[in-house]
Amino acid sequence: MKKSALQKARAAYQPKLPIVLTGAVKAVEGRPTESVADQEAIHALFPNTYGLPELRFEKNATPAQGKPVNVGVILSGGQAPGGHNVISGLFDGIKKIHRDSRLFGFLMGPGGLVDHKYIELTAPIIDEYRNTGGFDIIGSGRTKLEKKEQFDKGLEILRELGINALVIIGGDDSNTNAAVLAEYYKAINAGVQVIGCPKTIDGDLKNDLIETSFGFDTATKVYSEVIGNIQRDCNSAKKYWHFIKLMGRSASHIALECALQTQPNICLISEEIEAKNMSLKDIVKYIADIVTARAADGNNFGTVLVPEGLIEFIPEFKKLIAELNELLGSHKDEVAAMNHEQLTQFILDNLNAENLAALKSLPESVARQLMLDRDPHGNVQVSLIETEKLLSQMVAAELAQSEAFKAAKGKFSSLHHFFGYEGRCADPSNFDADYCYSLGFNAAALINAGVTGYMSSIRNLVKPAVQWIAGGIPITMMMNIERRNAEDKPVIQKALVRLDGAPFQKFASKRDEWARTTSYIYPGPIQYFGPAEVCDQPSMTLKYEHQNK
Repeated sequence: MKKSALQKARAAYQPKLPIVLTGAVKAVEGRPTESVADQEAIHALFPNTYGLPELRFEKNATPAQGKPVNVGVILSGGQAPGGHNVISGLFDGIKKIHRDSRLFGFLMGPGGLVDHKYIELTAPIIDEYRNTGGFDIIGSGRTKLEKKEQFDKGLEILRELGINALVIIGGDDSNTNAAVLAEYYKAINAGVQVIGCPKTIDGDLKNDLIETSFGFDTATKVYSEVIGNIQRDCNSAKKYWHFIKLMGRSASHIALECALQTQPNICLISEEIEAKNMSLKDIVKYIADIVTARAADGNNFGTVLVPEGLIEFIPEFKKLIAELNELLGSHKDEVAAMNHEQLTQFILDNLNAENLAALKSLPESVARQLMLDRDPHGNVQVSLIETEKLLSQMVAAELAQSEAFKAAKGKFSSLHHFFGYEGRCADPSNFDADYCYSLGFNAAALINAGVTGYMSSIRNLVKPAVQWIAGGIPITMMMNIERRNAEDKPVIQKALVRLDGAPFQKFASKRDEWARTTSYIYPGPIQYFGPAEVCDQPSMTLKYEHQNK
């Protein structure tokens, strides 16, 4: 395969490791843990893997001779920059345990485990993918591991290959599946450890011990580059309002981070909109007022950042979606047999009056997406809902009736963008290259420690990589009970933007100034080579979260 000059140079980059992982380590137990909520229910569902202690690796003065281990690895869910480095770190980590250790990759996600589709990942294969973006080394998929038949079928191939441990690289749903699988294999004494790694560009898989999910840093830097490019164009032409929707299924971490990096005129934060009980009309008026104020200053241009999951946080639509989820989830068999017209009528006939009014207030295309287009988990496919166009159309209508806008002699022309897939497979930033390699190497150390049901944890991330802290946390520690498809399910709790957190507070202190003035920052492309202050910086979210620690 022909490589670009950058690919060749990037292949030679040696990711940095926490110094503790560069020699022999020992696992030191911390305090016992409990789930973030619903402790009794989670304990009952995970009797063998609940309440385990936190682990922290320390230098071991007397290194022990390791034994060969066979390990399986799965890439699960949507892509995120750095996945290949997790696998590279895992490979190098198990080879450090013993040179005869072997790594097997299950193809196209969890389905590869169930269907017995795999390849052995050898040094020549691994070396082709170091420091590259994407998940194409083995592919990814969204098959959910939740049924006993799947676990048993997977166990057949694990035993056939002599696999002692399975590493699942994924987001909240994938790591929930990892916890369920770990519990089942522990309950039947299968002799297979299960370790998770925190992946998602959305940034919503985190807590005090998982400071960020991998891929978030790279994706937000990619998005911020193109937002900066648009803002430069915007400030050059001075005649368009750009409405930019950013990936992030639920939480607004991506939008917030990009706002901190680029200083747009407007950035909507879904969590704040819900907390303030803002209606769609309130949001439109908020945007229209800023457009009018800028027009009064002679600035008929600007940028608006819109989080992908916004519509699920607007109170009237959150209630509507909750009822739709319950209605469709509790009538699965009947719904499956209906065509689109029948399903639409079924929904209209069964919604309560308030939610029916909310549904009918939307353009037909958006209403249809809420009712009919669902992902495999039964969730609304928010990426398909063109919220940015909906908002700009409603703002245009509001301004057409506004005397203040007319008095300002304002003009309003809008352009629309959605930045999503562009950021998911970028070559990882130095931060993500180092972090991901460390997560994989650390997962090997967890395997060597003999634990199961743990997530690889690398902390102290605002410090240089050599000072990072390595260890693991029980996955059950992050779980609660949520309503999914009309059933109560144990899932990892999503980490939403905290309105009392330092990143949001920094944004909130500046947004009024950014709204009226043109204070754009143009971050430019990710830099891989050069001084650390240019190339190795973590996200601004991480910096602000740790500024007082």
